[in-house]
Amino acid sequence: MKNPLVLPLLVLSSCLASLAASDTPPEPAPPAAPLSVQQRDFMTWRFGMFVHFNLATFAGIDWAGGYEDPGLFNPSRLDCGQWADAAKAAGMTYLVLTVKHTEGIALYPSAVTTRDITMFRNFRGGKGDILREFVNACRSRGLHVGVYYCFPGDYSDEAHKNTPPPGKPNLHGLPPEAAGDYAGFMKRQLSEILTNYGPIDLLWVDQYGNKYTREKWPEMLAFIRSLQPRCLVLANNAHDLRESDVLSYEYPWKSDLPRADNKLPAEVCDTIQTGGYWFWHEVRQPSDLQTAAEVAARAVECNKRNANYLLDVPPDRDGLISGPQLARLREVGALLRAKETISPSMP
Repeated sequence: MKNPLVLPLLVLSSCLASLAASDTPPEPAPPAAPLSVQQRDFMTWRFGMFVHFNLATFAGIDWAGGYEDPGLFNPSRLDCGQWADAAKAAGMTYLVLTVKHTEGIALYPSAVTTRDITMFRNFRGGKGDILREFVNACRSRGLHVGVYYCFPGDYSDEAHKNTPPPGKPNLHGLPPEAAGDYAGFMKRQLSEILTNYGPIDLLWVDQYGNKYTREKWPEMLAFIRSLQPRCLVLANNAHDLRESDVLSYEYPWKSDLPRADNKLPAEVCDTIQTGGYWFWHEVRQPSDLQTAAEVAARAVECNKRNANYLLDVPPDRDGLISGPQLARLREVGALLRAKETISPSMP
C-alpha cells in the first residue's frame, strides 16, 4: 500500500532547502539581562495557533475600523474548546486570541468602555465573555494562554476600505473613551485582562511602535510586568530584547526569519491563508491557502532557528475552525508528525 505522505514529504524537503537558503537577517541586539525562566520555557513551545476573531470576521475585512454593524457578530456555534482541540491535535502548545483588534471592541465585558462584547447583542444577548471561554478552554487542555492586544494606529481610511462615516471621528483602533489619553486607557484595559482572568502566559502586543504612544512603551512594559511578572510580553516585529521578551517576525509582512544561528527566544507569526488575510475568508480556490508542505517546512525551519512558529488558523462565522482551513491544519500536523521519516538522501 502506498504511503499518502510520501509526496508531501518530498515537497516538504524541497521547501526546507529553499528556506534554509534564504537571506540572513541582521543580528538582533543582545539581551540587556540573562534570559528569564519564562523566556527559556517559551523556547520549548515550538508551535502555536494564532486566532484572529472579532467583528472583522463578519464584516469581511481584515482592518475593521470600529463603525461596522455590531449586529453582524453572531457566531451561533462558537466553541473555544474546538479551537483548542484542533490546535492540540496538530501538535500546537499555545494559542493567542485577538482580544482587541483594530475595531477597538474587546471580546470581554469591560468596565472602562461600552465598546466591548456587550455591543454584540445577537451573541448571547450581549452577555458573552469570549476571553473567559478561551482561557478556560486552553487551561483545561494544558495549553499556554496568549492574548493579543492592538495599540493605536491609522487603521481607518480609503486604503483600508473602512473610512469613518461622515461626521464620525477616526477611532485609531481604540474606543472613544481613550481619546486624549491612549496610554492611560490601555493601562486600564490591560489591567482588566491581567487581573480578572488568572495567569496569562503571553501578552502579544501589536503596533507597539506606533506614532501615538511609542515614547510610552517602556512605561507600558513596566506597567504590564507589575501586574503579571511571569507573563511574557511580545512586541510585534521587535528585534531587541530590551523592548520585547521575544524577538518577533511577522512573516507575511517581510518574509524574514531569525538568523540561522539564533539562540534567543523568538517567534515567527504566519497565516494559513494567502493574500495576507488573518481573519476568516471563504476559500474559493486552492491558492487561497498555503500548501501543507509550505507551512510545515516553515515550522521546521523556525524551530531549527530556536523560534516558535505561530500559525493563524481563523474561526469561521459560526465560531468554529472548519472547512478547508481545518483540513489544511490537519495536513500540516500530519506532516510535522512524519517529518522524522524524511530521508537525508531525498532531494
